[in-house]
Order: sequence, then C-alpha cells, then structure tokens
Amino acid sequence: MQIVTDRGMDLAPEQMAGMDLHFIPLKITLNEKSYDSGVDISSAEFYKMLDETKAYPTTSQPSAGDFAKLYQKLAAKDPEILSIHISSGLSGTMNAAVQGAKLVPEAKVTFVDTKTLSTGEGWQVQAAALALKAGWKLDKILTYLKEIRSKTDVMFTLDDLSYLIHGGRISHLKGLLGSLLQIKPIIRVDEEDGKYVDVAKGRTFKRAIQTIARVATEKYGNAGKVRIQLQHGFNPEGVMVLKEELQKYMDCHFEPVAAIAPVLGAHTGPSLVGLSIGLQEVFAPIFGEVVDATPIKEMDMMAV
Repeated sequence: MQIVTDRGMDLAPEQMAGMDLHFIPLKITLNEKSYDSGVDISSAEFYKMLDETKAYPTTSQPSAGDFAKLYQKLAAKDPEILSIHISSGLSGTMNAAVQGAKLVPEAKVTFVDTKTLSTGEGWQVQAAALALKAGWKLDKILTYLKEIRSKTDVMFTLDDLSYLIHGGRISHLKGLLGSLLQIKPIIRVDEEDGKYVDVAKGRTFKRAIQTIARVATEKYGNAGKVRIQLQHGFNPEGVMVLKEELQKYMDCHFEPVAAIAPVLGAHTGPSLVGLSIGLQEVFAPIFGEVVDATPIKEMDMMAV
C-alpha cells in the first residue's frame, strides 16, 4: 500500500525521515509567480518574501486531473493507495481526490479526511506510515486514525488577522472588529466538521498565546503526559512563550517545532503561533514509551 497526502500537512524534517509518502501539489501565487508549496519554495523563503513584499498570496487546490495522474502512476506499482488529506471543511482537496480516483479504475483508493490540518494532519499521516511499516492491516489503521482525530486538538492564534480576512477564512466584519479592538482570537479546528471555531480571545497577543495553554490545560492537564508539537509561521519568540506556559501546568513531551507550510501560511501569515496536542497514551501503539524531545533551540524554530 502507498500513502498519498498533501502539503497542508506539517511535520518537522526529522519526523519525515524514512517515511515513504507521495505528495499532491498545492500551489501558491505570490507577486504573480506560482510555486508548489514545500517543493520549490520553503517556509523560510516564503515568510521572508511576505515580509519584504507585504503582498497577499493566493492558493489553489489540486484538480481531479492532478490526482488522477498521481494515482495512475502509483497504481502501476501497487493499486492499493491510502489518500490522507487536509480537512474537507477548509479545502476542496478531498473532493478533488475522490473525483480523481474515479478516473483511474485500476487504483483502489481509500480516503481519509483528517478533519484538521498542519501538524494535526501530519500526526495522522505519520501514524499511518509507521503503522503500515509495522504491518498493520488497513482496517486497523483507519480505526486508529479516527481515534487520533477524536483525541487531539489543533489550536492557534495570530497577531495579524489580515491574512485570515483576505483569505476568507473568517468574516471581514469579525476580522475587522478584532483588528480594531486588538482582540486576538484563539482558533481551534473542530474534529467533527473540520472547520475553524473561535474558542477564546486575548486582549494582547501574548495573553492570547497564554490562553492557548490555559485552554489546553483545562482539557488535558489532569489526564497524564501530553504529546505536543508547537508550530508557527515565522515567530520563534511566540513559540517560546507558549512552551514556557505549557510547562507550568502539564507533563509535556515536545515534538520538534514545525514551520507552517506556505500554502497554509498564505491564509495565516507569519505571526501565527499554535500547537497540536493529545494524550501521549493515544500514540503508544505506534511510538511506545518516549522520552522528552531535545529542548527547543533557535535553529529548531527556524527549521523548514
């Protein structure tokens, strides 16, 4: 079986090592030039360009034809394909995948709508890849991915709401009011419909970052060791604030910090700070007992 995913998925480079994945292109256009997110433009390059140009990028999802071409190529080697994608509540990528598979009858494609994005999607992709390598059957993998989806959260906040507004991810009125009042939303990805929900607010950006830790602690603080992956656009200082706050209240295992992919950062901008979080015991079937990751270093936070 082969795994297909998209560039709405974020993992740190060291987490990707040894995983056999096939990516469908997600395109981004900045200053009238198009790029394949994560292929011919890195996260560091992208956020530097945003800072230099002050331009708003646009993105485009893959077509059914893009998926058909990839599925056809893979089916020639192995027709069994597991296609794992960004939330259908935030992108039409999943629908394009389903339509593309219809054009390639020789491919036996199983679809997973992760109902999330970024490192939340990445955790499901990583789990599937490791489970497949361990010899798990498809049904067991699918059941496990549903469990991960239901028992993890993705949350983030932003200092600059203009990218969300421009990308249509929140209403212009709500975003405008937030900007005028300097209120920073804490946004969570709902595990049922895979859409953004506003769960709390902070009067300042630092307070919003601290509120992420409070919201996470309310759900996971008394339940045992937690697995956390911090993520950001280009905001290493914000990541450190969040890490320090989380460590005050929970027994944390930190995965390497992940940079938000350009195709996602086009809608959130460089200020984003967030996390994926879940109980460590949920991941024990794949990872076993783990020791704490190496403490966050500056070069980790600048990693692509």
